Amino acid sequence: MISNQVLQSTIDGLKAITRRDFTITDTEAKVLASTEDRQMSLYQSIIEDFVNSQAESQLIQGYHYFKVFDDNVAEYIVSIKGEDEEAYRIGKIAAFQIQNLLVAYKERYDKDNFIKNLLLDNMLLIDIYSKAKKLNIENNVTRVVYLIDTQPDKDINYVEIVRSIFPAKSKDFVTAVDERSVILVKEITEKEHREDKEKIARMIYDTISGEAMTRVSVAVGTFVEDLKDVSRSYKEAKMALEVGKIFYSEKNIISYDKLGIGRLIYQLPVPLCHMYVNEVLQGRSISEFDEETLTTVNKFFENNLNVSETSRQLYIHRNTLVYRLDKLQKMTGLDLRNFEDAITFKITLMVSKYMNYVEKTSY
Repeated sequence: MISNQVLQSTIDGLKAITRRDFTITDTEAKVLASTEDRQMSLYQSIIEDFVNSQAESQLIQGYHYFKVFDDNVAEYIVSIKGEDEEAYRIGKIAAFQIQNLLVAYKERYDKDNFIKNLLLDNMLLIDIYSKAKKLNIENNVTRVVYLIDTQPDKDINYVEIVRSIFPAKSKDFVTAVDERSVILVKEITEKEHREDKEKIARMIYDTISGEAMTRVSVAVGTFVEDLKDVSRSYKEAKMALEVGKIFYSEKNIISYDKLGIGRLIYQLPVPLCHMYVNEVLQGRSISEFDEETLTTVNKFFENNLNVSETSRQLYIHRNTLVYRLDKLQKMTGLDLRNFEDAITFKITLMVSKYMNYVEKTSY
């Protein structure tokens, strides 16, 4: 349960303090961590006999051996070189340290499973409160879910990176439900303002981008006051991530409560979307428009229908822009210099994006 890296780091630290060599094996004498070059195959039968014995510690051929238990079953064997009383005492301390690590990791594992099942709605309401009480997880506190979408990389532990951002926040939970997504269930204390929600998302984004040197997206749900509603905040974050990919791909951080019209379009039935686009474009589709026209239209919208500013940013003459807008009007009957027509075409672009996304993801 404890990673070999953590075990190695622990006994390296103990050796630096005590100047004694340690080895940690499993109950089949497989080396998990060691500070010495030791041929463990020579000791396999010794360890197996020790595991099967009733003794919790034993001195054999110049080494003290100690069992580390998990629910009264031996999980690890810690050995220390030396036959003296001091070696025995140091070995007991090392075994005690590993035992505490095992308890801590098991508690984290239990909480991790609880949070995963909570997020995925895999628990009955009565079980949520009873298990939360056993795990010392408070119920009526303000929480919010952050969903971090990453680029899978076997050399990068995104979960640990996120945990490192909140090292002292034992009431925050970090887990992963698949290879791409890291989830932070964060408690919002009285000292933290609700307006800080996106500041925290920015901190997560900056930290992961800086350490992993890769692009990530952070989606945020809404605040919930009851433990049972954490799954709702997670679903909101998932929806925000999807809507962001479709309509706001230039944004790295997206909040559920700031999705705008994208939220409405995302929930429209696809047949209704097809009907709307056919009606507006008179049987055409957005794919029939060339890249130059679409770039012009998007820049025109960015500049609030300002012809002069749009032509300046596109490095074209004002008359050229007017010509392109007139050309679009002939094709669609919509004059984008008119506010209502501009809104209609803007929605048409967004609906078309949504339809393309649904088509791609359905395969």
